[in-house]
Amino acid sequence: MLIYAHRGASKDFPEHTKEAYLAAIEQGADGFECDLRLTKDQELICWHDSNTLRATGQKVNISSSTLDELAFAKPLLFSELFRMAYESGKHLALETKHPVITGGAVERELFRLISDSHLTKDGINIDVMSFSKLAVNRTLRAGFSAVNLIHNSFGMVGNRAQIIGPGLHLIKKNPEIVTRAKRAGKKVYIWTVNEDRDVEYCSDLGVDAIMSDNPAQARKALGYS
Repeated sequence: MLIYAHRGASKDFPEHTKEAYLAAIEQGADGFECDLRLTKDQELICWHDSNTLRATGQKVNISSSTLDELAFAKPLLFSELFRMAYESGKHLALETKHPVITGGAVERELFRLISDSHLTKDGINIDVMSFSKLAVNRTLRAGFSAVNLIHNSFGMVGNRAQIIGPGLHLIKKNPEIVTRAKRAGKKVYIWTVNEDRDVEYCSDLGVDAIMSDNPAQARKALGYS
């Protein structure tokens, strides 16, 4: 079972910061999980919320602000995260946030940056995740691996993605979701898994990957060296 650093090693460092992802490397994470949003001037940044309030105490909307206007929040550019992943050999699980006023622009910019990059993608898995089936379909049409994040068991209906991403709460309530996904030939990624007993539970179910705020603890729970 792979362990992805959820927004970096976010238990120990502020989420989506360079420091959090550097710590994820030190803690032995197999990959980086990241949320992606577009600024007003079409810069792709690593950011979860639609605004900066929770992270900075100052409320500025991401989509209506330029990168320069967001400088006070010190957002990490996706291009920098991509380079870190390439240089450290870490897989990427990238959630494009929806709904947004720019629709599919976030996926288009992501695909452009990856395709135009001179960095080789050999050895690095890049999975693009979303709760939006429209976004999942855009990802599939572009030839990328898609993860359909789901809030409930109905998310399995008509699901074309190669991977499903239920929350931990959902599979604890309905563990048969994992069995059904496996029978359909799909992989299963689970978010967000931090407690030792939950890490072990996911492993016992045959989950393919978990997103954890504390990769080091997750590795220890599984007995990884």
